[in-house]
Amino acid sequence: MDDLELARIEGGTVTLHDARRKVRWSVELEPFEIGVYPVTQAQLGELLGETATHPRRPATEVSWLRAIRFCNAASEWEGLDPAYTFDGEDVTWHVDDDGYRLPTEAEWEFACRAGSTGPHYGPLAEIAWTSADGVRTPQPVGGRLPNLNGLFDTLGNVWEWCWDLLDPARYDDYRVFRGGGFADDAWSVRASTRRGGAPRMHHEDVGFRVARGGFDATDAAQGWSAQADLERADVPGPLPPGWTPRR
Repeated sequence: MDDLELARIEGGTVTLHDARRKVRWSVELEPFEIGVYPVTQAQLGELLGETATHPRRPATEVSWLRAIRFCNAASEWEGLDPAYTFDGEDVTWHVDDDGYRLPTEAEWEFACRAGSTGPHYGPLAEIAWTSADGVRTPQPVGGRLPNLNGLFDTLGNVWEWCWDLLDPARYDDYRVFRGGGFADDAWSVRASTRRGGAPRMHHEDVGFRVARGGFDATDAAQGWSAQADLERADVPGPLPPGWTPRR
């Protein structure tokens, strides 16, 4: 398989924002590694035995569950302990294992920002493929300038799955994707924009990049915890109209 090139991100602090709940919170991060590029069609195809029609484009039409399975397959390919186990479609992240995984939302935003505090880490026309470019498909990775962490395409081109639940009270098991895509305007292509979809959903403008890093903890790491997910899902009384019923 083509190497999954990673960049080491030193620890630091990132502030996250949940617009619905109108809350901001800071996360202290330990050092971790994250993909320099989104996973490409060639990498996905080689590992999962498929033909890549455009090898250097980001792999898209990839559900969150499939991205998780790719991470485990990449770990096994390299002789690493897989980060995830499955019980049907329920996925457990073993945070102390050092195999490939999806970044947490906090890791993704911290790595994307690369020290910047505005919505973008540079002029969008130079760093990201967006609707302003008039393209109709994802573009080959690395075609625009990287951020100061040496990461390409964190903004624009394709949205990227993260590990975290989007909003378990409102959307049940929907998972976060970040970064904006080739068809989005500048308002969506920002470091702080949060969107998401169900674990089986797949879209032409959603892909993913891998991360690595194990931590001395259980069910909590890098801004995520299973307990916090349970607390966010606990809304007393009937759910408002339009909210996804919880299982």
